[in-house]
This record gives sequence, C-alpha cells and structure tokens, in this order.
Amino acid sequence: MRQTWRWFGPKDLCSIDDITQVGAMGVVSALHHVPNGAVWTPEEIAKRHAEIGTRKDGTPSGLTWDVVESLPVSEDIKKQKNAWREHIETYKISMRNLADSGIEVICYNFMPVLDWTRTDLRWAVPNGGSCMRFDINDFAAFDIHVLQRRGAAADYTNAIADEAERRFAGMDDAERKQLARNVTMGLPGSTESMTLEDVQAHLDEYGAITRERLRANFVDFLDAVVPTAEDLGLRLCCHPDDPPFALLGLPRVMSTAADYQYILDAVNSPANGMTFCTGSLGARPDNDLPTMFEQFADKVHFLHLRNVKRDNDDVMGSFYEAEHLAGDTDMVAVIAAVVREERRRKAAGRKDHVIPMRPDHGQDILDDLGRRSQPGYPTIGRMKGLAELRGVVTALEHAEFGL
Repeated sequence: MRQTWRWFGPKDLCSIDDITQVGAMGVVSALHHVPNGAVWTPEEIAKRHAEIGTRKDGTPSGLTWDVVESLPVSEDIKKQKNAWREHIETYKISMRNLADSGIEVICYNFMPVLDWTRTDLRWAVPNGGSCMRFDINDFAAFDIHVLQRRGAAADYTNAIADEAERRFAGMDDAERKQLARNVTMGLPGSTESMTLEDVQAHLDEYGAITRERLRANFVDFLDAVVPTAEDLGLRLCCHPDDPPFALLGLPRVMSTAADYQYILDAVNSPANGMTFCTGSLGARPDNDLPTMFEQFADKVHFLHLRNVKRDNDDVMGSFYEAEHLAGDTDMVAVIAAVVREERRRKAAGRKDHVIPMRPDHGQDILDDLGRRSQPGYPTIGRMKGLAELRGVVTALEHAEFGL
C-alpha cells in the first residue's frame, strides 16, 4: 500500500513539513477554494503540486500529489437541474487538466446535500481524547425539532422520536445552535457552508427525486465522464455514503454492496471504481467489510482506513470513530485482503498494483486537543493511526503464511 495523508492546503494546521515527519509517501488533496461546478485550471493545479512538493524553507519535500479528494459533483448534476450539463462538461475539463498534471486517481461522492454527517465533532472518549460521533437520537432532535422538516418524525421509531423530544427539551439555545452547526458542517475544507434555510431549500428541490431517480442520475453522470477517464488513464472512485443510510428524507445510493454492484455493473469500466472506506461502510452492521473488499477488489482504487464503534446493531444507529484497530471492523482481516489483492495485481502485471491508502480521521489526543484542527483530521491522532496501520501492513507483507 502507498501510505498517503490528506492535506487541505496552505491553511491546514498540519503542514507539509509535518507530513514528511509522519512518514507518509504522498498527499491526498483538492482545490477546496474552487466553487463546485467550476473548472480546476492548470495554473491552480500546478500551484497545489508545488505547495505539496515544497517545505517551508523552500527545499523539496519529496511528497507528491497522489490522489484528488475530492473533485466535487455539483448538486445540479445530482438533481439534473439548472446548469447540470455545463457542470458535467467542466468536470471533464478538470479531469483532463488533472491528468495532464500527472494525477491518476480521483475520489468523489454522490451524496445529496451533505457530504458527511455527525452530531458531535469532539465527543469525549475515556482516555481524555475526543472524536467525531453520530448519535441517532441527537440527529432526530435536529431533524424533527430544530430543522422541523415536514414529516420527519415518521422516519424514526417511536423510541427514537420520544428520546429526541426529551433531548431537545433539555437543550438550551446555544446547544441547539451547536447541534445544527455540527450536522450541517458538511465537507471539511469546503468553502460552502449551509444555513438551515439552505438545507431546507435543497431538501425541497430533492422532494420529487426518488432513490431510483438519483441512481439513474448517477449512471447518467458516469456515462458522460467515464469514457473521458478511460481516454486519460484516470481511475475514478466513488466514496460511500457517510453514514450509510438515508437521512433527512433524502435518497442514498452508495451504502451497501448491492449499491456498489449496481453502479459498477451499470458502467463497467476499469475507470469506474470504488473508494473503500472502512469507516463509512463499517457504520452499518450488515456490511461485512473483508467480504465486501474481496467482492470489489478488482475495482478498488483508493483506501480510507478508519474504524467505528457502533452502539448497537441497528442499521440506522449511533456510532463513534474509534482508534484504528479498536472498532467493530476487523482491520487486520481487511488489510490482509488488500495485501492479497496487491500481490494478485502485481502478478497480473497491473500498473495499479500498489493501492493508495490514507489513515482516515483520527482521535484528538495530546497536543491535538488544543489545536482545533479540521474535525476528524488531527495530526497526532492520525499519525498514531498510520503507525498502527503501517505495522499491520508490514507484518502481513512479510508473512509467509496466513494470507
């Protein structure tokens, strides 16, 4: 595996100098300052390559920009409204500009409105650190009582709705506003933040879009961009829904093995692949992660390795982001499957036999606790996770038996 590190650009509290010290080989980044639907120009792409390749003192960092995460798919494309056709054309131009710069892997997602959802961004864990958490009862309190979405209560069990009402009643105004900010924060590093009015406006536009319609729109998008990716030698890889179940009455189409099988079969191409995120997929108890990886191993172009601990086995349930080797996912079994796949690809002569991986998220520990970095992206917590994952990878790669 090629060990990489997510970097949000020059404003990231974790610097390029820091990344060289944690031992990452490459960087995962994006042009977060470019509005969704706009072209990523060769000049801006070259600037990011240069920023990644240079330390503070001007000397070479030795790091390369290995994966784009993410080249956003606009809401217009997902809904097939307004300027969606123009956005697809600009998407293809951005892909070409990225390929011309040497990029080969582009991660993206097809989640409507919010790119990820948590109810607590700094939830205390017993060791004194903190992590991100999704609590279904707090989310229901937001949905039913803060956002006041029409018909929201019907989407939850009576027990969850009752608990949500109790929790909402116990919150003061500041706590309710904080919950709303947490839920609507969306993609880290994005220039696009949303008010409650923004969220409700998007929900209104999605009102007539069923799960089947969103899936069809996704296939239309892939039909348009995958041939370009093939021509350019790019590997596109869709990130799963986070969390992997429907929220706010919105459809979700990338939450299960069946979802991925449908999309990968609908546009069957080596350029149409998967970002295998053990954290997002692992939040759902009916996703068997080692088995799922083996099912889609041939199309996995990028790995997010993180772990979550679920409160129970409800499909639509609460979870928190655990230490990388300590959650409900058997990370050693997943990594063993990855090592086997890399060996298979190498034997087959595939150019992409080394799969890029990054330690996804991490708990805030030690000096992270006072730095207030991007939620989920502390330097020390991720470094600890990378070290643990690196140890597992190294042991398995050198093992003569057990794979």
